[in-house]
Amino acid sequence: MTAVLFKDLSLSESLNQAIIDMGFEEASDIQGQTIPPLLAGRDLIGQAQTGTGKTCAFAIPIVERIDPLSKNVQALVLCPTRELAVQVAEEFRKLLKHKRFISVVAIYGGDPIQKQLRALQKRPQIIVGTPGRVIDHLGRKTLRLNAVKSVVLDEADEMLNMGFVEDIEKILAFTPKERQTIFFSATLPKAILDLKDRYQNDPVHIQVARQKRTTALIDASYYEIHRRKKMEMLVYLLEQHQFQLGLIFCNTKMQVEELVERLQVKGYSAEGLHGGMPQRKRDQVMQRFRKGTVHFLIATDVAARGIDVSNIEAVFNYDLPLDQEFYIHRVGRTGRAGKSGMAITFVEKSQLPRLRNFLRCPEISLRRENLPLLAQQA
Repeated sequence: MTAVLFKDLSLSESLNQAIIDMGFEEASDIQGQTIPPLLAGRDLIGQAQTGTGKTCAFAIPIVERIDPLSKNVQALVLCPTRELAVQVAEEFRKLLKHKRFISVVAIYGGDPIQKQLRALQKRPQIIVGTPGRVIDHLGRKTLRLNAVKSVVLDEADEMLNMGFVEDIEKILAFTPKERQTIFFSATLPKAILDLKDRYQNDPVHIQVARQKRTTALIDASYYEIHRRKKMEMLVYLLEQHQFQLGLIFCNTKMQVEELVERLQVKGYSAEGLHGGMPQRKRDQVMQRFRKGTVHFLIATDVAARGIDVSNIEAVFNYDLPLDQEFYIHRVGRTGRAGKSGMAITFVEKSQLPRLRNFLRCPEISLRRENLPLLAQQA
């Protein structure tokens, strides 16, 4: 398939600049195929095992179609988990970097309701939320969807697996019938096909196959562990295996900074890498890691894009990644250049449904390991 450049997609100058700032020039397969019909207002089902790139695949056309002069909610993205909602909202913020008078708010359970009420009072045009919290705000009349132009169900199959089908239908009832309806899903079970028949109008179906990647040299395992025990378990494994060069992934820059500090206190040569750091500092950290003067690099997914160090012995998923593609990208940093490597993932009990979804991917195989005594007590 011929490569599609973002500059050839007839996007506004401000949006193109934001995409350049994010480090992208060439659209991924899912982006190249979905952005044109979505810009044209078509309904769409995007089916792909991969998660990387799918957010921008729907976010770019949504941002482009927002009317900045209207303070109504014009786009709603529903996500199965708060983690994914936060991630999607952050992608929107990056795309809105050079757009004036357009804003996005994430609403999800577990976050103080008063904080969300204040954010909604500023009248954002884009809402990213979990079904339960969206319904909560609809019931309070603090959220109105009567002017929505686009609705996205992200990871639709996972939302249905989690029992959100009634909530989704309740939310859709608050939106105009004449709207753009977009599904992104790794699989298309009958329940999604039923939703398609009921709520979509002649949707475009885009299916993108994942590229084959070799993970045969990687010994991958996971531990089901309580959040409070993860640090203790990490240190135990570092001591047990005596790794000389390792990469530790976290989902947020705050977690990166906290983990760096805690490892340094324990005497480890560790530094962090996240998107909130100036580029010059990120380059300096990477140079020290490549030279081996820093033994453990703690990073977020965005910051770690492009890391290519052949002698990384182990990758730790301190935080379970948000989707399958992030997992494959992370563990692929080890076992390179014909060498073997280890990939160790920490999974909290509440994250087991996401892990099961990962294991549906034929490229992902994880062996469950028993916790040592030190980590068995919560």
